[in-house]
Amino acid sequence: MKLNRITSNPNRMNGQPCIRNLRLTVRRAIELLATYPDRAELHQEFPELEDEDIQQALIYASIRRSSP
Repeated sequence: MKLNRITSNPNRMNGQPCIRNLRLTVRRAIELLATYPDRAELHQEFPELEDEDIQQALIYASIRRSSP
């Protein structure tokens, strides 16, 4: 799967992987998912975060976690 919504720029957010060049890191997106188990509430608080963003953030985190 191509993770086209995950971007990384050394000049933005200290080079951390972000969602679609937003100032929202993959790590923060996953934290938000844990904080807001109700997706409707999550989307209400963070309308810029789309379902595909969440899916790709989870995939990215699982890939990074399993890499040595």
